[in-house]
Amino acid sequence: MRLKDRRNFIFLKDVFLVSLSAFGGPQAHLLLFLKTFVQKHKFLSEKELLELQSLCQILPGPTSTQTITAVGFRLGGAKLAYLTLLIWILPASIIMILASIAIVLFESNQGTFPNTLNFAKYIQPMAVGFMIYGVIGLGQKLLISKSAISLFVLAAIIAYLFPSPYVTPLLIFLGGLFASLKFKSQEKMLKQPIKIKWANFLLWLGVLLFTAILGKITHSLPIRLFENFYRNGSLTFGGGHVLKPLLYTEFVQFKHYLTSEEFLSGLALSEVIPGPVFSFASYIGSLSMRQFGISGQILGGIMATLGIFLPGAFLIFFVIRFWEQLKKYRGIRASLEGINAVSIGLSAASSLLIIKPFWFDVQFLLCIVGTVVILQFTKLPPYILIIGGLMAGFLFN
Repeated sequence: MRLKDRRNFIFLKDVFLVSLSAFGGPQAHLLLFLKTFVQKHKFLSEKELLELQSLCQILPGPTSTQTITAVGFRLGGAKLAYLTLLIWILPASIIMILASIAIVLFESNQGTFPNTLNFAKYIQPMAVGFMIYGVIGLGQKLLISKSAISLFVLAAIIAYLFPSPYVTPLLIFLGGLFASLKFKSQEKMLKQPIKIKWANFLLWLGVLLFTAILGKITHSLPIRLFENFYRNGSLTFGGGHVLKPLLYTEFVQFKHYLTSEEFLSGLALSEVIPGPVFSFASYIGSLSMRQFGISGQILGGIMATLGIFLPGAFLIFFVIRFWEQLKKYRGIRASLEGINAVSIGLSAASSLLIIKPFWFDVQFLLCIVGTVVILQFTKLPPYILIIGGLMAGFLFN
């Protein structure tokens, strides 16, 4: 096996292992990426990974998925990047599709909606613990100036007080704009004219328009599902917490493809499984085609999965090709500090918003604190923690 092929194989193996242990959202995922891809195997430098993460923060789509796909692209081009994307999303998407099938089978036999997630009652606070651990770890690395700390605090307060889908991209943009004013502190680099290759942008736009027209003409539910999720994946800034209310409005309130109880149950499950939060779309797509049986549910899940993840991949493939030229501009490099600071602040606010209904639930809060302490002061692998949480859920259910 050639050295490059061996390296790519090790990288894909790492991607699969990370997909099984990545709990807690983009900031917790990033910390895991740093440990696995930078510290353990040195596939790229810490600076390069943080730059890629910052770039993905300003693009629509799932940030963690775009970041890990971009790492694959840097290592082995488009072929390795698509394999990375597939391996990263597969475990979570399969779990969500199987969950939707199980719910339909239960409902058809019992006639009532199942309360199946009691055994996972300790996993949700543990997932919040992973988020807080990610905030602490990245804060120690990235909040190293007074301006970064100020942006972090300001973003956290605003996002907590005004939890709107429109606030997230606005704060990221303003944070980057404010930090870019410090461009004189950056080293001057020899700039070259930016050469933009439009192929992947045209591919993204072409798929969006083509599937919208095809769905309108054919009225095919699988095609319309693909278009619905492709549109949502193309227009969602700020990650899963922004996507969820959009999906609820469209698929529960407007199209009535699933009930509120089914939506909330899938939402709870998506919070307690590893991997990308956008895999929640696989569950919704699967339930949307329940009238066609199990094969229809599998098809619906596949179409939703492709629809939600492909636009982010097309867009990162488009931008990353001229990123090396773009970041030679001092204002662009300086803006990354603000983007990172705001992103950490947004994660802190998300954690607080999740905890808010449980301020007086001592068990919930102790589980969060225990998770953070174990992660911070021991080398216990995350999957061991999750297995322990599931076992405790079964024992005390």
